Amino acid sequence: MSGFLPLSRKEMDERGWERPDFVYVVGDAYVDHSSFGMAIISRILEANGYKVALICQPDWRDPESVTIYGEPRLGFLVSAGNMDSMVNHYTVAKKKRNMDAYSPGGKAGMRPDYAATVYCNLIRRTYKKTPLIIGGIEASLRRMGHYDYWSNKVRRSILLDAGADLISYGMGERSIVEIADALNSGLAVKDITFIEGTVYKTRDEESIFDAIRLPDFEKIRDDKKAYAESFRIQYQNTDPFTAKRLYEPYDGKMFVVQNPPSKPLSVKEMDDVYALPYMRAWHPSYDAAGGIPAYGEIKFSLTSNRGCFGECNFCALTFHQGRIVQVRSHESILKEAKQFLKEPDFKGYIHDVGGPTAQFRAPSCKKQMKYGTCTNRKCLYPKVCENMDVDHSDYLSLLRKLRNLKGVKKVFVRSGIRFDYLLADPDRTFLDELCRYHISGQLRVAPEHISDNVLAKMGKPPVSVYNRFIREFEKANQRCGMEQYAVPYLMSSHPGSTLKDAIALAEYLNEHHLNPQQVQDYYPTPGTISTCMYYTHLDPETMKPVYVTDNPHEKAMQRALIQYRNPANYDLVKEALEKAGRKDLIGFGKNCLIPPRKMNPHTKEAQAHPHHDQKAKRERNPRHDSRNSSERKRKHK
Repeated sequence: MSGFLPLSRKEMDERGWERPDFVYVVGDAYVDHSSFGMAIISRILEANGYKVALICQPDWRDPESVTIYGEPRLGFLVSAGNMDSMVNHYTVAKKKRNMDAYSPGGKAGMRPDYAATVYCNLIRRTYKKTPLIIGGIEASLRRMGHYDYWSNKVRRSILLDAGADLISYGMGERSIVEIADALNSGLAVKDITFIEGTVYKTRDEESIFDAIRLPDFEKIRDDKKAYAESFRIQYQNTDPFTAKRLYEPYDGKMFVVQNPPSKPLSVKEMDDVYALPYMRAWHPSYDAAGGIPAYGEIKFSLTSNRGCFGECNFCALTFHQGRIVQVRSHESILKEAKQFLKEPDFKGYIHDVGGPTAQFRAPSCKKQMKYGTCTNRKCLYPKVCENMDVDHSDYLSLLRKLRNLKGVKKVFVRSGIRFDYLLADPDRTFLDELCRYHISGQLRVAPEHISDNVLAKMGKPPVSVYNRFIREFEKANQRCGMEQYAVPYLMSSHPGSTLKDAIALAEYLNEHHLNPQQVQDYYPTPGTISTCMYYTHLDPETMKPVYVTDNPHEKAMQRALIQYRNPANYDLVKEALEKAGRKDLIGFGKNCLIPPRKMNPHTKEAQAHPHHDQKAKRERNPRHDSRNSSERKRKHK
């Protein structure tokens, strides 16, 4: 049966169902599109013969809100949504956000903090024994004991706090069908202990076989070194081909057991996921509120891959999607693009073609699909592995096919690209075509910082690699006769970053005439190496100490240094420079960041100092956001 899945008892009755097999309780509004995990899991279950009804954004203060369908035949599925609910709710400064892009009209407050746990506890108040399976990124990254930034403490596995029976972690397409089939066969949920990509709990330690015992929860809660050691073991066991089963003891009486991750999907399996009968729209019940803002961001975008071997330390993809890249076929992607042409509001612009990293269209080397990824080295850090297969030809071919579709005016690439991977390719055809056809004035890239000390803690290449990329980018634009700029994403206060490093970044921005309008403060989310560093002040890979600033005032100074031209940041920048012994950067010389005191750039006094006046002009001129000095000189000749 086509159409939206039931979102109410009335809609279920219209389908003639007596009751659903699964009730899916989720923190997002219902958008039936393949960019939303709820839609993928529901449609996969439907394709395998199961009836799924949805409860989206229930009132967590009312137990009746999760009982509208009665007890499902097989179980409840629960997810906080496409984002961790705490990231969804709070800025890095722990201030409430005033918008939720996954709620009708962008209204905030439609889900609780720690949504997956709250929903599970709500269900358990009425349905004591019904199987309860949690998934999605919130559950996936909190599957074992973890540091929680918002409460500033180590929390138990979400499986225990939620009172659930199973976690389906990672992307979940394989495991959810296996769970459904096991329940449908009559197997008790407590006996479903064998499925890859799942986490279960048991009181019988002897039943856990071929597994690594992690430090006890009480140990990692009280000892930061033990926490870092436990995290290292978990991180080394994220590959579906090499990972061992892990288990975490609680008081020596309860054991949370993590089975190895699910195997990656083949191209055919990925195509099948994206060929399911999505309505490609939000549920009509949200029309009056103006729809779901998050859908507008992806409506005319194409997902071509998942997984990432870039492995930045601050990114949770290794824990969630894994390092092995999985892709859709060209035919599958072109078929979806042709659907755009039928949409009345499609103006000819495909907004993105990519995924975690746009140009990754295959595993990083041939051995991964047989032996898995290396546990003792990274593919791109500290330099590109000599065994890596660097090849942009498949992605290039895909982009060419898309832009040649009749009715398509422009195909943008807005997913991030890895400039170190791009530079490892001696053929510059991809870079030339990227500049000529797939950006519009600006290319956003993510060096994140320029201090090699900080970059090492991020798992990013040295700044020399970024500088080389900028030179190649300029050459490509010259070849294409284009005037376009690279706009860097930058991050402040990442573990390892001192005031000295932050000042070095400000000096780099001054030298290259960069004026970043947006800066991301480092945000310690569950499941990353960087978060482990932030909490323990140790690098879990080496167990060596790491400098970490968790002082709000120093964090504010580091952020202000990146935007030192903003008059509102003057006092913080001056304090930072004085504290670091860098008063040489206070003055009117060309290398100075700020004048000796606050000055109005329009006063006669300020205009008497040409360097300061030029800085004020740069601040007012957005073209200086990304143009470097050599390019400017060339344009002026």
